[in-house]
Amino acid sequence: MNTNLSRRTVSSHTVFVRLAGCERGDVVSASPYIKPTLLGISVVGPALALSANPAKVPGTRTTSILHKIPGLPVLPTLEEVQSIQKRQANTTLNLNDIQFDIVVGQQKIKQLFYFFSIQNATDFKTKLKNNVAPIVTSAQQMLTTSTQPIVAVNIAFSQTGLTALGVTDNVGSGEFNGGQFQSTFILGDDPANWVTALAGTTVHGVFLLASDTEARINTQVAALETALGTSITKRHSLLGASRPAPNVGHEMFGFLDGIGQPAIIGFQTPNPGQMPTKPGVIILGMDGDGLATVRPSWSIGGSFMAFRQLDQLVPEFNKFLLDRAPAATGLTVQQRADKFGARLIGRWKSGAPVDLFPTADNATAGTDKNVNSAFTFDHTNEGFDFATDQTHCPFGAHIRAMRPRADVTFDASNNMIMRAGIPYGPEVTSAESQSNTTTQQRGFAFVAYQTAINRGFVELQVAWANTENAFSKTPAHGVDPIIGTPVSNRPNRWITGMDPANPTANITYSTSFVVSRGGEYFLTPPISALTGRLSQ
Repeated sequence: MNTNLSRRTVSSHTVFVRLAGCERGDVVSASPYIKPTLLGISVVGPALALSANPAKVPGTRTTSILHKIPGLPVLPTLEEVQSIQKRQANTTLNLNDIQFDIVVGQQKIKQLFYFFSIQNATDFKTKLKNNVAPIVTSAQQMLTTSTQPIVAVNIAFSQTGLTALGVTDNVGSGEFNGGQFQSTFILGDDPANWVTALAGTTVHGVFLLASDTEARINTQVAALETALGTSITKRHSLLGASRPAPNVGHEMFGFLDGIGQPAIIGFQTPNPGQMPTKPGVIILGMDGDGLATVRPSWSIGGSFMAFRQLDQLVPEFNKFLLDRAPAATGLTVQQRADKFGARLIGRWKSGAPVDLFPTADNATAGTDKNVNSAFTFDHTNEGFDFATDQTHCPFGAHIRAMRPRADVTFDASNNMIMRAGIPYGPEVTSAESQSNTTTQQRGFAFVAYQTAINRGFVELQVAWANTENAFSKTPAHGVDPIIGTPVSNRPNRWITGMDPANPTANITYSTSFVVSRGGEYFLTPPISALTGRLSQ
C-alpha cells in the first residue's frame, strides 16, 4: 500500500467524496496529517505540504465525529478489531486502505452530498491527486477519536467517471456499468419524479461532507471548490442531518433506523440476532466476494455504493395510519394508529420488534442492542403455526421483507448491505400536520454498500420489496408497504396481515409514502487506488 499520504491520486470524472466532521467543542488548529496503519503505527505526512493544501480543513479532534445511538450496532475500537483479526487471521482487513463510510453505518450528524461533473479531466486528476486524495479518510481513522479528522472525506466514481478517467477495466457489475437511471422501471421509479441532474449519466461524482455543523460543511465545500476550480461543475446537492432529540437515529416517519446492519466477520462481534456476514459481501476482493478472483487488483478493498434520494410524505402517512388502523378493543384512535404503524414497519418507533412485543411498545428493549434484533419470526409457544400465524409480525412488514430471517432457507447473508444513509429536510410543521399535506421536502438519503449490486440493493428492492408475495407466504401479503412498488406501477396496492384478529383482511391504498427522486451507482475505491490505477 502506498503510504505517501500527501501524494494520493484519483483521476478525472465521476467522483463521490464523503466528508465527516466533528463534535461541538473541537479545537481547530494547524496540525500535521496523521493516518494510522492497520497495526496502529502512525504515518505522518509532511506538515508543511499538508498545511498548504487548500482542500484541507485543519484542526485537532477532541470529541468523536459520530453519534453513539442506543440500540444501533456500536462501531468497534481499533483494539477490538485487532483482537478479532488476531483470532481470525484469514479475515484480515486493511482498514487503512478501506474508505470509512463503507463500515461506519448510519451514525453521521450532518452530511452533504455534493454531486458534480468533471469539465477538465487532466486538470481534475492533478488536483484530485494533490489536494483531494491526501484528505480521504480511512476506516481505521474513524475508530479512534484522536485520529478522526475535523472533516472526514470519502470519494467514489460512477461508471462514466471511470470511463472519463480512462479506466476501462471490467469491475464486475452490470448494474454499475449501466447506471441507475436505466433501471427505473424494474426499481418501480417514475422517471418524471427524478431530480433532473440525477437522470441519465451526467453526474460524474459526488462529495459527501459530514460534520456536526452546517458551517463546517460549508467551509469544506468552499475549500474543495477552491482547490478544484473549473475542473468540475456542481450538478446537485442534498444536505442530510440526524433528527433533533429525542429523535436522533430515527427516520422521518419516526422509527429508529439502522438496527439490522450486518456484522462484518473480522471487523466486529455480532450482537444477538445480528447477521454475521463475510467481508466480501460488502468489500471487494475479500472472502465472500464471488468475483474476487476476476476483480481488477486495484479495486480490492473498495465497495459498490447505491445512492437513492427518497422523499417521505410524513403527514400523509400519519393520516393513513389514523384513518385505516384496524379496530382494537381498549385502544384509543392514536394507539390503534401507533400499532398499525408498528405492524407496517415491523418495529415500534422505539426500535422494539413487534415479533417480540406484538401488543405494545417496549422502549427499553428498543434501545437494547442485545434484544432488538434477537428474533427470527418463529416461535415455540403452543399453537403457533409459523406458516400462517401473523399475531406477532405480519408477513408483509417492512423489516420482514428486507431481512426474512426464518422465512427463507437459503443463506441470506449474501444479500446483506451496509446502510450508511441519513435523513434530510425539516421536521413536520404544525401547518402540515393540520392539513395532512406535505409542503416541505423531507426524506432519507439512502446509501448502501455491497460487492454485488444485483444481489444486494437491487434484489432487496425488486425481488423482495416490489414483489407482492416475495417468499410465498399464505395468505399473500402485497408489496413492502413502505418502499415497495408493483412493477406494473398500478395505482392501487394492498396489504394483508395488519389485523391480528383477521389476518386475511385486505387494506388497499393508492399513495406512495416514499417517492424516489433518483440516484446513482458508484464505486468507492480503496484509498491506494487513488494514487495508483485511477490517477495513471
